[in-house]
Amino acid sequence: MKSPRLGVNIDHVATIRNARGEKYPSPLRAALLAQKFGANSITIHLREDRRHIKDQDLREIKKKLKIPLNLEMAPTKEMLKISLKYEPRYVCIVPEKRSEITTEGGLNLKKNSNLIKKIIKTLKKKKIRTSLFIEPNIKDIKIAKKIQADCIEIHTGKICNLHNKKKRTKSEFKKIQKSVSFANNIGLEVHAGHGITFSSAKLLSKIRGIKEFNIGHFLIGESIFIGIKDCIKEFKKILAK
Repeated sequence: MKSPRLGVNIDHVATIRNARGEKYPSPLRAALLAQKFGANSITIHLREDRRHIKDQDLREIKKKLKIPLNLEMAPTKEMLKISLKYEPRYVCIVPEKRSEITTEGGLNLKKNSNLIKKIIKTLKKKKIRTSLFIEPNIKDIKIAKKIQADCIEIHTGKICNLHNKKKRTKSEFKKIQKSVSFANNIGLEVHAGHGITFSSAKLLSKIRGIKEFNIGHFLIGESIFIGIKDCIKEFKKILAK
């Protein structure tokens, strides 16, 4: 069976850069190194407040990257306009709140399905693969299929937090397992992302049917100590098991 793909999120290279207002470390350099060392795609989240990735980063990375660029974006007119301008290969629509430190949960598809459906339709005209960042919830998966998303990305924050705190993960694991199976059965490709470490990746890799893992904060943080090459190599080894 083919190993899941690894998407490397480089947002927090930009976080470090922005902390001092310098030009380094370079998100573009990080993207090109991740590409060189085996990443299958590069993920960047262009937030509405531009707290890490900037428009210039998007322009530079899109221009020089040879593997697919996955643009995470809020479901807004501004972000849709930007995605249509730069035409990343992939788009992942995510919820966004100004006050949050990081994305806190999945999209509210019940509330926003009409808006997101229109965005998906527009992106599909440009042949942009569209994923929806959602909770492991059968109702949301059904809506994702109904509004014609290509993929879903399951928010793994809860199970990763439980795992990190050495708490029981059985219930959440089964919920994700059931969601992955259901989504695959109705023709939706399944991805996973948020809060994933080496240890939680080993746990999540036991769930068959996840085609792509998007990993960022831990990967960039661990790269400070062991380097981005060895970090990507270790994740790919874990996901291949």
